[in-house]
Amino acid sequence: MSWYNRYFCQINLKMKVTDELVDKIAHLAKLSFDANERVEIRDDLQKMIGFVEKLRELDTKGVSPLIHMSKESNVFREDVVEPGMSTEEALFNAPGRQGDFFTVPKVIKK
Repeated sequence: MSWYNRYFCQINLKMKVTDELVDKIAHLAKLSFDANERVEIRDDLQKMIGFVEKLRELDTKGVSPLIHMSKESNVFREDVVEPGMSTEEALFNAPGRQGDFFTVPKVIKK
């Protein structure tokens, strides 16, 4: 049994979405709904849970979890150390400089 099946098959998704649950989710998401919106949200959440319950009916034994959408893999370049820029070169065109550092206008006021 895969880690996916061990973890997700133990979750009980057969639940009823109540107004209290909608209020709790709204509070956590810092949202507010009027009575009509609460009914719509409750019905939508119930449909989503029903969709996931329907998917759980599928036999997924022997099916490994999908990690990538295609069989292509990334090709990375070789990590090669190359000489960098000296401090003097980096600061050459700097509009403001103090020693080995850039100076910039103050952006945070106390």
